[in-house]
Amino acid sequence: MTRWYLDTEFLEDGVTIDLISIALVSEDGRTEYYAGNAECDIGRVRRDEWLSRNVLPHLPPTVLGPGDGTFWKSKAEIGSDILRLFDIVRGRPMHETPEIWADFASYDWVAFCQLYGRMIDLPSGLPMFCMDLMQDLRQRRILRAELPKQEPATEHSAIEDARWLRRAHRFAQGLNW
Repeated sequence: MTRWYLDTEFLEDGVTIDLISIALVSEDGRTEYYAGNAECDIGRVRRDEWLSRNVLPHLPPTVLGPGDGTFWKSKAEIGSDILRLFDIVRGRPMHETPEIWADFASYDWVAFCQLYGRMIDLPSGLPMFCMDLMQDLRQRRILRAELPKQEPATEHSAIEDARWLRRAHRFAQGLNW
């Protein structure tokens, strides 16, 4: 099994979930992916007080557009990058189907799936569900307060949150983190 830790930052208004940034960290911590959605309406993000205060400070400027090979990419580019990252070629995983974990996974998973359209449009080789840290903690009877702490200044950076998620999950499993 290939395990990955996912975090996204997103704008949600009760009707839509608009991906801002996405990060994935491999189980061994040696491979990471981090990108921003160039199609996101950053103007709307700036008008949201919470996102403006907590998420935007972690992101690079949006002066460049899709296809520039930097942090900001189109959703299609991000989706293709992830398939390459997971080594999925023509709908077939070259290794194992990835197991994806998120913290409070519901919205992260919707944002992830929307990279490919609807959930039913997920490419073959991707799982149809995401594992959730909070469910795992509840089953193990571990309180969130018992987990390793994340540096407050890094919270709401998708890459730092994904790194923390890996550490927290490994801690919950009794593994070296």
